[in-house]
Amino acid sequence: MTNERLEYLRKKAASLPKTPGIYIMKDKNGRVIYVGKSRSLKDRVSQYFHLSSDANIKTVKMVSQVEDFDTVFCDTEIEALALENVKIKQYTPKYNILLKDSKSYPYIKLTMNEEYPRMSMTRKRQLDGAKYFGPYSGAGVVYGVLGVLERTLSIPMCKRVFPRDIGKERPCIYKQIGRCVAPCDNSISQQSYYKIMQCAADVLRGNIKEAVNALTEQMYKYAENECFEDAARCRDGIEALKRLRDKQKVVGSPDDEYDIIAVYSDNLSTCISVFYIRSGIISDSDNFIFGASELTVDKGYEYMSSFITELYTKREYVPSEILLAFDFDVGEMELVQEYIRSISKRAVRLRVPQKGDTKKLCDMVSHNAEEQAKQYKNKMEQDNRVLLKLSEMLGLSKTVERIEAYDISNLGNEHITAGMIVSENGKLKKSDYRVFKIKNQFGADDYAAMTEVILRRFSHLDDERGSFSNMPDLILLDGGATHVSVVKKALKENGIDVPVFGMVKDEHHKTRTVVTEDKEISIAKEQSVFVFVYKLQEEVHRFSVSKMDTAKRKTLKRYSLENIDGIGNSKAKSVMAHFKTLTALREASIDEIAAVKGIGKKDAEKIYDYLKSN
Repeated sequence: MTNERLEYLRKKAASLPKTPGIYIMKDKNGRVIYVGKSRSLKDRVSQYFHLSSDANIKTVKMVSQVEDFDTVFCDTEIEALALENVKIKQYTPKYNILLKDSKSYPYIKLTMNEEYPRMSMTRKRQLDGAKYFGPYSGAGVVYGVLGVLERTLSIPMCKRVFPRDIGKERPCIYKQIGRCVAPCDNSISQQSYYKIMQCAADVLRGNIKEAVNALTEQMYKYAENECFEDAARCRDGIEALKRLRDKQKVVGSPDDEYDIIAVYSDNLSTCISVFYIRSGIISDSDNFIFGASELTVDKGYEYMSSFITELYTKREYVPSEILLAFDFDVGEMELVQEYIRSISKRAVRLRVPQKGDTKKLCDMVSHNAEEQAKQYKNKMEQDNRVLLKLSEMLGLSKTVERIEAYDISNLGNEHITAGMIVSENGKLKKSDYRVFKIKNQFGADDYAAMTEVILRRFSHLDDERGSFSNMPDLILLDGGATHVSVVKKALKENGIDVPVFGMVKDEHHKTRTVVTEDKEISIAKEQSVFVFVYKLQEEVHRFSVSKMDTAKRKTLKRYSLENIDGIGNSKAKSVMAHFKTLTALREASIDEIAAVKGIGKKDAEKIYDYLKSN
């Protein structure tokens, strides 16, 4: 930022009123890079352009990229907070906290409103009478919990519907090995099955004691009626639940229900840890880690307002109490508290514990945030060493951060598809992956297809946001020297200067060398670089092939000959066996199609007309 630009921004900030509102920071390309809110726009925005020498490096980096800013005045602070959330979702600025979409949070659905309740994972809560538990931090956690309940209580997890399917099929192997109570063959009564599912609901609430008591009572009843096999199943379930309880970390009484939020930050990263306490047990946790270039940090943890409000906007369930393991401005905390109350429609209290058991829990979560940040730092240092070594081996003037890799996949002359994957700071960035359907008909010409892809990709550099708006530091092609040559020529003709290298595999399908137009650079002896490049090549190949397969399936579905009246499976197979590909079939005349065994003139005309009209 030049001195003239800094002076302009200072004067513009000084002219703002001391009213609530939001400010929108933009870079030289007009892209929004940060959105914030303040109770006094003049004071808050001015601070950015009068940073002291000890200012946080993340904030300094963000401010250095600011070319201009916009403001929106609000009547109240809570209105500004709500508008800030809206604008963050609209612009997805790189320096704001961006959480995954609410549909990503999974729940466990238990249909206790049915005669034979079932358990499943869902990402949407509905008013359908079922019970929902969660949300959980990820699908892996949900399936882990479902697996424990399935093994512990011998709950069926098949797709059979009860009572509709009772007696229709033989029980599967899970009954034989004692992993299922098998309602499918009436091995268990409806009442007994329902009680097992009630036990599952108790476990999901964190109340394992109630589930053990219920199973114990049921076990004694079975024993009294000399149903010893059923009693033994209850006994095994009780022992499994006791083992599960021993593994869970109990941190409070059965009535305790709250969330704990802690934050740890240094110049390299920020980690926000959230622990979810339900029925006195840590039921789940989330760790949100942001790199040095992903989040601005201010001394009052004001950025946590945005995080907390966005977190509970996305989560459908909010506990009555949220504990904060960091010093938080009282006015800011009351503002956030009021906002959460308004969106959750229930009484919610935010507080910072100062002593007692809750303070110890906050310290534990704070320690977790610090450890997570340290692990992230160690991984970043390892990745940086790999990128530094790769840059040195390729003779690049600076260490690469953003790498784009490309591959072309096709099925003969059809479904020619290109995949682009992205690696940033040594980690795959799947949100920036892109797929290209080749528009021009080059046949199986990989070079022409790759040229088209590269030119289409760089025609979007001026996009306000998204994958194409970022200039890569390095391009890797799944191909050899000729691929590199044609792509470099296309880039040069369009005034684009980006290093381009090809990835070549050996006879064992391992990445042997990285190539330019006229030389090979062996990476086999540098294990860390070899593994990194090999993974990139495998990933871009996997991605492009998967997208080509998807395009193929869509086309085959669209052009399925069985959609034609009078053409069944047998005739369709005969035609495709004769012509091999849809391209050859589309180019065939009616007489050529009619020459296929079993296909008459009328059938040939129907096939010909169908393919020409689709």
